[in-house]
Amino acid sequence: MTTAVAVDRRRPPGAPAGRRRRLLVGLVVCLVVLLVVCVVSLMVGSHALAPGAVLDALRHRGDDEASLIVWDKRLPRTAVGVLAGLALGLAGTVMQGLTRNPLADPGLLGINAGAAVAVVVAISAFGVTSVAGYVPFAFVGAALAATVVYGVASAGREGATPTKLALSGAAVTAALTSVVTAVLLTSTPAVSQLRFWQVGALAGRGSEVVAQAVGPIVVGAALALSLGRALDGLALGDDVARALGQRVGRVRVVAGVAVVLLCGTATAAAGPIAFVGLVVPHAARRFVGHDYRWLLAYSAVLAPAFLVACDVVGRVVAYPGELEVGIVTAVVGAPVFIAIVRRGRAVTL
Repeated sequence: MTTAVAVDRRRPPGAPAGRRRRLLVGLVVCLVVLLVVCVVSLMVGSHALAPGAVLDALRHRGDDEASLIVWDKRLPRTAVGVLAGLALGLAGTVMQGLTRNPLADPGLLGINAGAAVAVVVAISAFGVTSVAGYVPFAFVGAALAATVVYGVASAGREGATPTKLALSGAAVTAALTSVVTAVLLTSTPAVSQLRFWQVGALAGRGSEVVAQAVGPIVVGAALALSLGRALDGLALGDDVARALGQRVGRVRVVAGVAVVLLCGTATAAAGPIAFVGLVVPHAARRFVGHDYRWLLAYSAVLAPAFLVACDVVGRVVAYPGELEVGIVTAVVGAPVFIAIVRRGRAVTL
């Protein structure tokens, strides 16, 4: 007599749900960290404020010293840091997924440098003085730089390999940086305007910068966050992605538009800040693995926290003066970049 045994082919109960719950809890913790870092950013500066004074100033805006410092100086500065960090973190994550290259970063692949050259030309040649005027130039510069880097890396039989992308990006970045230096040396008005912007800084950014930057960054972030499943498919290779029904060409176009919007606006608002888009996705990957849906969400929260924290460190280490945030991110990011290369992980994700 044969007894039929029913086999339950369902997923192990609680396994995916448990992982998702842990990732959601981790994301909430990251949001709390971001909130704490922003509060600290409102407290720390040449004139330190107590937490109670900051909260009172936020609740009741007045003409007292604390309210003026918080609302006119530190709140816009912190908001620009959050927006620029969000933009650079998402752009770096998208670029790493799109190129399957863990070294991909807006600062390392020439995109920030392209936007910087365009902004320098806008100021020195056309007399542009506002972020709203910088942004269209930054978009064009970022797009042209990305096209040149990818075109150079695609030459040859192997195509755009991760190593060739990194090398061509470094070469284009060096060339564009020399152009920026040449313009600054021959244009006194540009020097006075770009002295702090060139190294990447959040100081001196007002509420008008926030208002001008928030729209393009929100649109770019929405496009980037919608690419999670597509980037998971591209991580398996273009042929596999097509077999899964993805339109690879369309994904690349949407990703390119998102990266240009994010990098162009962030560079126009805060200057060419490097390594944020490199460090943050690698840190997030330790928590979420290679699932780009979660990786994008974590990067969108961790990158602003990282950039604002670096800005706070810059105010503390050189007190009563300060270091520009671009210098601090370079000090933190350069060793991470060297460690990634030395571990031999620059070929595949």
